[in-house]
Amino acid sequence: MDGGPDIDAWFAAAGTREADLRATDALVLAAAPGIDRQLVPMGRGQVLGYGLMPYRPRSATETTMWPLIALAAQKRHLSLYVSAVVDGAYLAESRAAQLGKVSCGKSCIRFTSLDRVDTVALDQLVRDAVASTARGDNDYTGG
Repeated sequence: MDGGPDIDAWFAAAGTREADLRATDALVLAAAPGIDRQLVPMGRGQVLGYGLMPYRPRSATETTMWPLIALAAQKRHLSLYVSAVVDGAYLAESRAAQLGKVSCGKSCIRFTSLDRVDTVALDQLVRDAVASTARGDNDYTGG
């Protein structure tokens, strides 16, 4: 899938992390065929977002759109955010032990390079996040 000049520039801006970002992007696109993909503002920068979905944190008065999955290049690592809560558990956090040499928060998977990640487990996590959202079983509220 051609990302267009903005997405290509976003990848290029990552410098030495560009290859790992592109490989992670390819993994997400393979696990979620047909998912929409666009740059989304986050903090002072942008993330590559996949699968915009309605999002309303408890503190908000309005529902906005937020990506189900978002990819970001940080100073020392890559972050893959998976905004999926199924059966009361954040998918990223509940599967952290299966994902390889990563650090996980509730919805964030941090890694220094994709070769440190169990890509089979990550592929399944992405597939499960997409499927749970499609079924209406994703209880993510941004908390």
